[in-house]
Amino acid sequence: MTTFSIANAPCSWGTLEFAGLSGERISYPQMLDELVATGYTGTELGDWGFMPTDPTLLAATLQQRQLTLIGAFVPVALQGTTTQIATATEQAQRTAQLLAHTAQILGQAHQPLLILADANGTDPMRTANAGRITGRTPSGVIVNAAKVASEAARAVFATSGLQSAFHHHCAGIIETPDEVRRFLAHIDSNVLGLVFDTGHMLYGSGDNATDIAALLHEFSPHIRLVHFKDCQPEIATRIRHEQRDYFAAIQAGIFCELGRGAVDFAAIARTLTTIGYHGWIVVEQDVLPGMGAPRISAAHNRAYLRSIGL
Repeated sequence: MTTFSIANAPCSWGTLEFAGLSGERISYPQMLDELVATGYTGTELGDWGFMPTDPTLLAATLQQRQLTLIGAFVPVALQGTTTQIATATEQAQRTAQLLAHTAQILGQAHQPLLILADANGTDPMRTANAGRITGRTPSGVIVNAAKVASEAARAVFATSGLQSAFHHHCAGIIETPDEVRRFLAHIDSNVLGLVFDTGHMLYGSGDNATDIAALLHEFSPHIRLVHFKDCQPEIATRIRHEQRDYFAAIQAGIFCELGRGAVDFAAIARTLTTIGYHGWIVVEQDVLPGMGAPRISAAHNRAYLRSIGL
């Protein structure tokens, strides 16, 4: 089996992109120290301002811990106003420039990715029905989302030289496998690929038995980064039955430690080898600030991956 490099991300320590979250936030030095101590060799950036925004200082922070900078998540309101989209695109460009300059200082072989997503959790209907989206999203919505994301990716490439990848996400406009499939048919694949997230793909499918490895294979021509996230089936079933929203699902622990949910990671690993994937695997266990025991979970997740040969 192919040997993969394994990273983790600030969201596993409660640093999420959503506004207004309460709870004590773990500092970036503590997060990075715990990430390294539990066996990971790369990290994503986290929200703007969580880590240093000066590339020299950020590079020193990462170099001290021998970490690779994998990328950074930036939400764009795919259904937003022209002003909202322009503001988010500027943020994406600023973030991409930080990534590019930092990577240059570090001299790292890996080119960081600018990870674009919808402004997840801001649409009341999508947030309320995450994990149980039914019906077919109108084609115009999908096509427009692909257009907005592609334009943002082109702007990122023009200012930084970095490629972008889109992160499908629960509580966003591109959540279900069908939405991902239709979205990919309309993007500018010269500048925009896909971040394949196992947990969001499973919960977003609405069915705990969905074959995620088969979807990984289907979407493989577009995949530029893989997020390993598990989805706890009993919690998923309960949240769907009680018709609770996305934030309730996170609070309930929908994204559990790897190996304790419904995602078949051994099958995912085999599929990654089959499709010839040579990129990074980023472990993500989305938790709210102050929730759980991030260092312990990070250690358990790394141990689990070793148990399946990763």
